[in-house]
Amino acid sequence: MQRRISWLVVAATATVVVAFVIPLCLLVRTLAEDRAMAAADQEARNVAILVSGLDDDPQLARLVADIDNRGVPTTGVLTSDGRQLGAAGVDLAGDPEVRRARDGEAFTVVDDDGGRVLLPVILDSGTQVVRSSVAESDLHRGVAQAWAGIIGLCALLLAGAAAVAWQLGRRISEPLREVAATAHRLRGGDLAARASLSGTDETRELARALNGLADRTVELLAVERAAAGDLSHRLRTPVTALRLDAEAVDDAELAQRLQDHVAVLQRTIDAIVREARRPVRTDLAPTSGATGIVRARMEFWRPLAEDQHRALTVLLPDEELWVPLAEEDLRDLVDVLVDNVFAHTPEGTALRVGLHVEGGAEQGRAVLTVSDSGPGLAARRPGDREGSTGLGLDIAARTAGGCGGDLTIGTGDEGGALVVVRLPLVRG
Repeated sequence: MQRRISWLVVAATATVVVAFVIPLCLLVRTLAEDRAMAAADQEARNVAILVSGLDDDPQLARLVADIDNRGVPTTGVLTSDGRQLGAAGVDLAGDPEVRRARDGEAFTVVDDDGGRVLLPVILDSGTQVVRSSVAESDLHRGVAQAWAGIIGLCALLLAGAAAVAWQLGRRISEPLREVAATAHRLRGGDLAARASLSGTDETRELARALNGLADRTVELLAVERAAAGDLSHRLRTPVTALRLDAEAVDDAELAQRLQDHVAVLQRTIDAIVREARRPVRTDLAPTSGATGIVRARMEFWRPLAEDQHRALTVLLPDEELWVPLAEEDLRDLVDVLVDNVFAHTPEGTALRVGLHVEGGAEQGRAVLTVSDSGPGLAARRPGDREGSTGLGLDIAARTAGGCGGDLTIGTGDEGGALVVVRLPLVRG
């Protein structure tokens, strides 16, 4: 906006300046011509008076020569008997304009060669012609300097207008940039960010609208979180009753199966409560470092792997890979994949976890692989009911898909299960 305002003001100023400069330059040129021709006309008239008063006087030639030697303009006289007085280097007798004036016509000529004034002086002895001329360089003397001054003044005017326009545009654009910066902070999760009320009336109104939107967003998120948390807490009572009923079942196998189902339900409710209590800012444009989180979670699982005599191999890149997931979501994703191996493979089964970049660091994806040397499972699409790999991997698939990634399941090089999660990369 600042640049556009500056260009607009400069363009408008330039249009006005050009509209005045061109006529002014033409006027200066015309005034210079009129000044030079007026001087030539005046000198021609003065010489004509001398010629009419000193027709046969021998001093006339000297007087005309003195006048001609004074400089611009050049003046000469062609007498009736063909003698030329003054105007050395000019053949007046052969000049067609002089012959035209000898017929009794007084006139002025301005062309590419300069300007000339011719006056006939009619006496008893005949017609004598006075010719006063100005060269083209003298006709426009001082015009170039005047034009340079005018153009320089116009350039200064345009520079001043550009400076004023730049400052004016800055006063308008800076408050808008502050509002935009506040919007970016809100998008990044800083719900306490508010725009300052400054600038033009429209900018202040925009800032008030953005602040009101932020306040309303905070209120709605708080209400939604409270409602989800309250609903989750209400579910705990019937789940507890269900657990007690399951313990009262006489069939041991059925009781154990019911206990397992109740435990899964309990973990799901706990996850909902934990999600409801999470600060709302973690849901807005979340990012997290995958390398650091995977390394930390594998250190958490390593003691259990050692207790179960599992060979744990972790391959991580040196640089941090940033993905569009909240830290808690990424930790849960890694835990689900690792827990799936511990829950569905016998003790002593090797576990391999890797993280690498696929497709380049700018537009590529972070690839998380979890494989084992267990009995394996058939490749399937997450969410299929038949041959399901369980609720955990379904949740992991939804988590990956929610940020533009995907989860695939297959068979690893060692014959066991292979889970591959691809997540888009973002700038840290």
